[in-house]
Amino acid sequence: MRASELRKKEVVNVIDGRRLGTIVDYDFQVPEGRILSIVVPSPVRIASLLQGARGGYVIPWQRICKVGDDVILVELDEVFFRGCEE
Repeated sequence: MRASELRKKEVVNVIDGRRLGTIVDYDFQVPEGRILSIVVPSPVRIASLLQGARGGYVIPWQRICKVGDDVILVELDEVFFRGCEE
């Protein structure tokens, strides 16, 4: 599967059903062409907008449960989300 095909799929957390959006970036291992992680948008906060920051959740490939026809299922617990907010 091409990375461009993955970008069209919505990312959904299987733990709470939260829709995280679509992939906005990737982290590649260049020689092998393997995807190490995907990046989906994090919720926009007023402080982030004022600072000009546009971050996202970096999801390691190991957290991806299934790549389906329309969605990518990931398993992210609250500890993951808290770690991203710090």
